[in-house]
Amino acid sequence: MSLNIIILAAGQGTRMKSSLPKVLHELSGRALLQHVIETVEQLNPANIYIVIGYGAEQIKNYFKNYNIHWIIQKDLVGTADAVKQVLPYLKNSSKNPDDKVLILYGDGPLISCNTLQKLISQTKSNQLGLITTEINNPYGFGRIMRDNKNNIINIIEEKDADNAQKKITEINSGIYLTSIKNLQNWLPKIKPNNSQKEFYLTDIVPMADAITSITVENSNEVLGVNDLEQLYQLECAHQAELAKKFRLSGVTVSSNVRFEGEVEIGAGSKIGANSIIKNSKIGQNVEIKPNSIIEDSIIHDECTVGPFARLRPGTVLDKKVKIGNFTEIKKSHIGEGSKVPHLSYVGDAILGKHVNFGCGSITCNYDGINKYQTVIADKVFIGSNSNLIAPVKIGEGAFIGAGSTITKDAPAHKLTLSRAKQTTVENWKSPTRDKKD
Repeated sequence: MSLNIIILAAGQGTRMKSSLPKVLHELSGRALLQHVIETVEQLNPANIYIVIGYGAEQIKNYFKNYNIHWIIQKDLVGTADAVKQVLPYLKNSSKNPDDKVLILYGDGPLISCNTLQKLISQTKSNQLGLITTEINNPYGFGRIMRDNKNNIINIIEEKDADNAQKKITEINSGIYLTSIKNLQNWLPKIKPNNSQKEFYLTDIVPMADAITSITVENSNEVLGVNDLEQLYQLECAHQAELAKKFRLSGVTVSSNVRFEGEVEIGAGSKIGANSIIKNSKIGQNVEIKPNSIIEDSIIHDECTVGPFARLRPGTVLDKKVKIGNFTEIKKSHIGEGSKVPHLSYVGDAILGKHVNFGCGSITCNYDGINKYQTVIADKVFIGSNSNLIAPVKIGEGAFIGAGSTITKDAPAHKLTLSRAKQTTVENWKSPTRDKKD
């Protein structure tokens, strides 16, 4: 049997107080919906259907490079109606009515692949599978109703719950696993008999002959986002989990470090306070000093970066490179043992081994229309406050005198410098200091 995925993402999210569709708000540098898509892709489903409504074109454009079947819910009248819009597509794409359907929400970004695999493995073909969790403050969530044998018999939404039901702390995640056949039988029977006058997907629960549930201990996995405060709280919890994971793998992570996207860090490395690491690979025994930003970069073993350094996309640092404070590197490859110690900019450049790139020096890579490359060979010394006007090559072992502006290739093992003649005007008088009051 094949697996089909339905992700519900049609709501506007009015409590976000934003014109941006709720599922496009970001957590850890990725859209909420992106987290869900990339998790379910690991399950190798036959199809991924995403139901959208508000901001449909904006959402489709954001995910234009993903293999998604988009379904439009014209009238936002409930989650059951949203799933119902997918039924014709499921029927056409699947020849087996017993094929599985996994239903999730686009604003629940932290559900793990392991939890979903557990749900799939433990739910038999004739059952409805669902995920629950326990939270101390269940306000706003649907409560799990169980009988005296601990079997799930229903789910009561917050607005429809009485005082006794509101005290229940086991909540519904909104994640379900069932078959195409079951959905075809159940969904037409659902009526809007509730305070919201909506078609609730939770109404399939009492229709199921058998229910399997799994309970996740980390409730953050199944919590959704309804406003910016909840997004912030979930972001904090997620960042804490990521930091914990790295610490347990041998990485020292200081306070207020933020990780975004795919990040790898080798054992023995240290990440200083207030740093941001995004879509980067960091080797072993690397030190990222405080207040540094690393984005789409590769840092090999035993490098030192920062404090207050920025590595922009396309940066590669070979072993034992030092990037100092207030230095920016962009789309450049820095060779082993080289140093760009402080107050410098290196863009679109290749630096060889054991290069010393002096304080205040820059590669001038952009002429207003095109960008050009600077190539610096091994063991070059770039004096402080030098400007290398690309395209230009600096030969092996060359010295560039401080304060130079280099517009032509500099030969190997020679001193190259360019300076204007220093002149002192003997009879000059200050127009301000000599002015009488």
